[in-house]
Amino acid sequence: MSVLPLVFTSGWASGINAYAVVLLLGVFGATGVSDDVPESLQSPGVLVAAGVLFACEAVADKIPYVDSVWDAVHTVVRPLSGAWVGALLAGQSGSLPDVAAGAIGGSTALASHAVKAGTRMAVNTSPEPFSNLIVSTAEDLGVGGVVSFAMFHPEAAAVIAGVLLLIGLVLLAFLASRIRRFLRRRAQRREERRLAAAAGRPPDRPPAGPGRPRDGWP
Repeated sequence: MSVLPLVFTSGWASGINAYAVVLLLGVFGATGVSDDVPESLQSPGVLVAAGVLFACEAVADKIPYVDSVWDAVHTVVRPLSGAWVGALLAGQSGSLPDVAAGAIGGSTALASHAVKAGTRMAVNTSPEPFSNLIVSTAEDLGVGGVVSFAMFHPEAAAVIAGVLLLIGLVLLAFLASRIRRFLRRRAQRREERRLAAAAGRPPDRPPAGPGRPRDGWP
């Protein structure tokens, strides 16, 4: 059976939470649930590192604005992880060239990462912090559910991942104007803080002190 559906699904999931994908695949392989998982993903060192990084992401991803910084840092990490996992899965099965699998996994991860990062920018425009927690939890559960489902029904899971990716891209197009307004406001606030720091105390409004009258007094 071709490993292409699993490569596509893991690529989509890597764009949302790469560490969860590595951790889940490693656990499924180590426990004998799936024979398609390469041994390199099952090693204790990889599992421990993926678990620690997953815990860090689980916290950072639920804090407003911190999640966007985390996404910016992982713009390179997630596509590379998707390509790496895809190439490993292809090498394990031998049904798909490693380079092709890496390209599929990496490009799919990049697309889903763009959806995730853009959606988070839009969510951060809301005044309350609870939407970040809700969206992040939904993403974690979605990645865990789809990757787990892919272990038993890879073709169906790939279809689900493709539909979710398409919906996310359409949603991102609708949110693009809101994201642009958010970026303009943030740039404006930074410029205002910079100008305020550079201006300092106005020269025509010195502080009141001994021998110096207050404004409005003779």
